[in-house]
Amino acid sequence: MTIEWTFFLSELMQNPILLVVTLLNIGVIIVNGATDAPNAIATAVSTRAMKPRHAIIMAAVFNFLGLLLVSLVSTAVAHTIFSMVDFGGNSHQALTALMAAMVAIIVWGAAAWWFGIPTSQSHSLIAGLTGAAIAVQGGLDAINGAEWMKVVYGILLSTLLGFGLGWINYKVIGRMCRNVDRLKANSFFKWAQICSGAGVAFMHGAQDGQKFMSIFMLAIMMTAGMGMDLSGVAMPMWLMIFCAFNMGFGTAVGGERIIKSVGQSMVKLEKYQGFSADLAGAANLLLATLTGIPVSSTHIKTCAIMGVGAVKRLSAINFGVVKDMMFTWFFTFPACGLISFVMAKLFMMFL
Repeated sequence: MTIEWTFFLSELMQNPILLVVTLLNIGVIIVNGATDAPNAIATAVSTRAMKPRHAIIMAAVFNFLGLLLVSLVSTAVAHTIFSMVDFGGNSHQALTALMAAMVAIIVWGAAAWWFGIPTSQSHSLIAGLTGAAIAVQGGLDAINGAEWMKVVYGILLSTLLGFGLGWINYKVIGRMCRNVDRLKANSFFKWAQICSGAGVAFMHGAQDGQKFMSIFMLAIMMTAGMGMDLSGVAMPMWLMIFCAFNMGFGTAVGGERIIKSVGQSMVKLEKYQGFSADLAGAANLLLATLTGIPVSSTHIKTCAIMGVGAVKRLSAINFGVVKDMMFTWFFTFPACGLISFVMAKLFMMFL
């Protein structure tokens, strides 16, 4: 079964809350493109492999392609997000809860972007959905524990594998190139880093874009009274293109603040070191996406950069920036969850 775009438009015109949820979700996707996607090419800019504007355009294009092409093969991440919480059988309350979650994500994401802190839109989305579902259902029964545990697995995967692969890549590449002429190595790794940055952007689009596709599917199916059973329902091509376009647009119009925080302030890298971090990030995102584990691309990339920095020496890492990032990630779940919970209660009182 496929949901046609004409059906979605007709429902959009008849249901004001669905319209608001749609507009807010578009806003969240754009904010994600502006805040999370620049991490993909931050190291390429910091090592001067690419100019900022060229890198941002490349990231926008590959974000679009990643969401579109990978979703044709696997939508495992979208299914995980879709099944993580239960909004109950009341479609009006479910849409109200989605609206509250979107408001929480936008507020948190916009504040982080303004201060140049690379927070995780993925964690914000999960926290927002969880807080809203608890508000609607009145308890923790709204949470699907088995699916939610994938978030915990994702945090561990991002931290350990991101850091570990960054460290290993640096050591292996450094050993392989120790007798290579420095000028020739820099020339090679300039282009290698451009390719690896494109790969990270591609996988970011695939991973994060699917999360927001699932919000559209939740909203559409609740409005149509189809419940929360995705079995037999295919992700429509028009929705993939629509989400991919908005994410690419967000990347194109924003991102330089985050590039500075991640690529320049945390660790000073050379081209082959930036390539090591990008390669680790892309491999980690690929594994998570194909296994349906929702992870933070920001978390993965920054851990990979720290892994590379740790090989040089621990003092090479700016722990002040790392502390700010960890602080923001730690408070994302309670902050977004609480904002979403409160907003859901308020919306249900007045709508």
